[in-house]
Amino acid sequence: MMNFRTILDQLDWEDIRSKVYGKTAEDVELALNRDKRDIDDFMALISPAAVPYLETMALLSRRYTQQRFGNTIQFYIPLYLTNSCINHCVYCGFNRNNPIRRIILNEEQIVREVETIRKTGDFRHILLVTGENPRDAGVEYIEKAIRLVKPFFSSVSIEVQPLSEAGYRQLSDAGLNAVYCYQETYHKERYKIYHPKGMKSKFDWRIDGFDRMGRAGIHKIGLGALIGLEDWRAEGVCMALHLRYLQKNYWQTKYSLSFPRMRPHEGKDFQPNVVMSDKELAQMIFAFRIFDHDIEITLSTRENRTFRDHMAALGITSLSAGSKTDPGGYAVYRNELKQWEINDDRSPEEVMNAVKKQGYDVIWKDWDLSLQNFFIT
Repeated sequence: MMNFRTILDQLDWEDIRSKVYGKTAEDVELALNRDKRDIDDFMALISPAAVPYLETMALLSRRYTQQRFGNTIQFYIPLYLTNSCINHCVYCGFNRNNPIRRIILNEEQIVREVETIRKTGDFRHILLVTGENPRDAGVEYIEKAIRLVKPFFSSVSIEVQPLSEAGYRQLSDAGLNAVYCYQETYHKERYKIYHPKGMKSKFDWRIDGFDRMGRAGIHKIGLGALIGLEDWRAEGVCMALHLRYLQKNYWQTKYSLSFPRMRPHEGKDFQPNVVMSDKELAQMIFAFRIFDHDIEITLSTRENRTFRDHMAALGITSLSAGSKTDPGGYAVYRNELKQWEINDDRSPEEVMNAVKKQGYDVIWKDWDLSLQNFFIT
């Protein structure tokens, strides 16, 4: 059976990097002036050669976003159900070796969390998040959680361990709308370094999960890479290839992208190998919006408030607000079990008001069509 892993196995990481870093200003200009862009054009847009063209890219990204999504930003809120995890991911606060109290919310606690969330903002979209503990927080547990929260929200998404095709179908029947799963890194040879033990150490099972989602008919699939492990430009190319493969083979499904940058967390022995600046993250977002006008792009509260407010007009379609990254963090427990530190800690109302106040015209007037006062390099 054909799957994306077969394609990925035929690629060479260093060859991808060589092609990206070998792009020229002429390649960038050709990519910017095309009506449709291919993977080669995408490589040009995320290359170092494209940095002098960021203002042009920002204008194009803004235009395509308005054409496809208007002035609408979708707000969502994550609800962490458990921090119990069998994995040993070196960059994660939920690492099994970290000395934190492990919690799995019961049904009563989930309802309390939802009731509090509904009081903090007029959210229509909720993202259910778990550590990876298939025995105690597997498909049956997640299905119960979906059925509990579904009456309160227009859409329910999950970010959990990769499941079987049958598992995804079961959750879809329970009311699931979207699945978000991050490959973390597409660099297969180095993947095991960051995921030494646990089910997540199985690269093939994780990458094949997206095909299982597609075959199960999931309405929306979210993919991404954790920025901080390997070269973000090479990760971006692999994401673009993955996106095109999924769109071709599961064309009835909608797709979303995220580019989470590593944040401080419990267990601080591991430090990022790659540090992506705000300017570089903006380049990645612009490049993907120009490459694919219809893709949804999300920014979480990992990012700072200034960056999130401005990018809302320049390519982003979805923002989280008022997030807690600890199970029970809204009502049951308080700031005890975080997966990672929040960067934008404003209330949902503050974030929504900031986005409303900074209408597209206001943002561009403030910037005076110059990005130099916004980007943090």
